[in-house]
Amino acid sequence: MPQLGLLPRRTWAALLSQLLRPPHSACIPAVGCHSQVAEAVLTSHLKPHQEKPNFIIKIPKGTRDLSPEQMVVREKILDMVVSCFKRHGAKGLDTPAFELKETLTEKYEENSGLIYDLKDQGGELLSLRYDLTVPFARYLAMNKLKKMKRYQVGKVWRRESPTIVQGRYREFCQCDFDIAGQFDPMIPDAECLKIICEILSGLQLGDFLIKMSWRDVRHEMVAKKGLSPEVADRIGEYAQCHGGISLIEQMFQDPRLSQNKQALEGLGDLKLLFEYLTLFGIAEKICFDLSLARGLDYYTGVIYEAVLLQTPTQIGEEPLNVGSVAAGGRYDELVAMFDPKGHKVPCVGLSIGVERIFSIVEQRMKTSFKKVRTTETQVFVATPQKNFLRERLKLIAELWNAGIKAEMLYKNDPKLLTQLHYCENTGIPLVVIIGEQEQKEGVIKLRSVASRKEVAIKRENLVAEIQKRLSES
Repeated sequence: MPQLGLLPRRTWAALLSQLLRPPHSACIPAVGCHSQVAEAVLTSHLKPHQEKPNFIIKIPKGTRDLSPEQMVVREKILDMVVSCFKRHGAKGLDTPAFELKETLTEKYEENSGLIYDLKDQGGELLSLRYDLTVPFARYLAMNKLKKMKRYQVGKVWRRESPTIVQGRYREFCQCDFDIAGQFDPMIPDAECLKIICEILSGLQLGDFLIKMSWRDVRHEMVAKKGLSPEVADRIGEYAQCHGGISLIEQMFQDPRLSQNKQALEGLGDLKLLFEYLTLFGIAEKICFDLSLARGLDYYTGVIYEAVLLQTPTQIGEEPLNVGSVAAGGRYDELVAMFDPKGHKVPCVGLSIGVERIFSIVEQRMKTSFKKVRTTETQVFVATPQKNFLRERLKLIAELWNAGIKAEMLYKNDPKLLTQLHYCENTGIPLVVIIGEQEQKEGVIKLRSVASRKEVAIKRENLVAEIQKRLSES
């Protein structure tokens, strides 16, 4: 939540006095008394100043403050994503920032080190949510929803960006190893999946192939993970494959894959997926990448990641390496875990890496020296005269009531040049000027900050003229 500036103690006292006043009370003289009581309450809770020589003001590790300029960029990114979801008929929802601990650990036991526990709250063990997938599955089960297009801030994706989506079908993860001959058919599926997860998660195969040659990845597999060279070579034959619909057609002809039931099911679904992608006109932006492996304990179908394409480096711009900017997949069994009757609900989700995208945008703005407006003010109320504070307040209230974003300098007698410089520095497009002469003639001067041209507008026509200019800009 954006933070507003801290108010002085006496201001807080005045606000609290309104809360302390009995309902329907109109006793004005009592306000001062309540104000004194409220200030006394605040003062009693303030700790006396003590010097702390070893105290260092800082924020917790892994967190950051956001300046007004950064908030503008961040909100713009989120607004673009949310608008894309709404354009496709999605609904918004939100879940608590914390869940029952057992709700999260039921599915994320292997990632329990990443879950932050809270103190006992009324006899319930709580934890901060690790992501938004499990809370969403819990929400669907509790509300008995069978289908829903939704967006949730923090778990959203926008396709219109310079990215390429890498996809893979979950069934290939196990069939790769079945074909490689590493696992005994007698090993239970759960144990087999555990072994696959350990190898692929430990190696982060997709990331390794981006940063390292296959030769180096093979060495990691054999020397550190204990795979035989033959098995590693066979895995490498498939892990290095990536392409489009032609690769899928080619794999249908593969003598080993054609004998594997899971592989054929996955290839059939992927072929259908690429038919849909072709109809949407985005097939060329999708890459079938067999090195991709993620979420094997809950994804049941297609998995994917969105990777930012490397753009030509501009002068003075450092190459950015941020990895994938979005990732997700299909999970058909997660909702059933929370449903008493075990009803399955097909789900497809994708999380967008807002922080990563924010870093990219921020870096590009630094190199382009692009200035960011930190307010959306459309009109500034100014005066060249002294003792015109009340007139400015009445005028700005009129603009606010008309839905116009306006501000003024909260000083009794600011200099006109100071007011105009403020408008130029903050990018405010229009200025309304009221003075003694304008007041006598019943007009207001309307000034364009960009052109510095001024026109006199009748007071009763001011709002309509401002709205007209804003609609044309």
